[in-house]
Amino acid sequence: MKLGVLFSGGKDSYLAMHIASETHELSCLLTINSSNPNSWMFHTPAIEWTKLQSQSLKIPQIIQNTKGVQDKELDDLFELIDKGKNQFSIEGVVTGALASTYQSTRIQKICNDLNLWCFNPLWQMSQKTLLEELLENNIESIITGVAAEPFDDEWLGREIDLECINDLIKLKESHRINPAGEGGEIESFVVNAPLFNSRLEIIQSKIHYSNYSGRLEIVEASLK
Repeated sequence: MKLGVLFSGGKDSYLAMHIASETHELSCLLTINSSNPNSWMFHTPAIEWTKLQSQSLKIPQIIQNTKGVQDKELDDLFELIDKGKNQFSIEGVVTGALASTYQSTRIQKICNDLNLWCFNPLWQMSQKTLLEELLENNIESIITGVAAEPFDDEWLGREIDLECINDLIKLKESHRINPAGEGGEIESFVVNAPLFNSRLEIIQSKIHYSNYSGRLEIVEASLK
């Protein structure tokens, strides 16, 4: 089946795409570029660099801008998925939805309205399992956003490796965070993975951080 991937550049959307690629054809990446950093629906850190990921994946990308206004951004998502259907004849959409019924039900409704299959390969996967799947599938990603205590600025830019995952699991016990960031505690960006043809190299970046909230701004990057 020909599928479009709702793609934010983060670990969840990549892992969902990776799983879908085993049995389906990936026709396009569907990316929402929200100007609202506190979007109800969409991942925002480093979203502009998904263009580089698209080049490495050799999968065409459609980008839809949105102001990130609640409910109105769903109209923009509808328009984006409709473009995927018209331009690439997709028959379904892959999402990285894990446990958020707010996101999943709204995406499902759009797919129903467009007569498309909504494929959620990560749905109800435990967050510990999701993090372990990143290592098992050689998915290299970094943390690009934090928004919870006790995350400090040293977490920004940190690779999600075994040590990082162990630390996240410990924080689940001590601070009751969602270790895979399902509650928005962390955001991520994939720099290398099996479907990539070239690794992304971050040449220059800046950290913006205050009061347990921050993001890594990628200033310059290239395909290695």
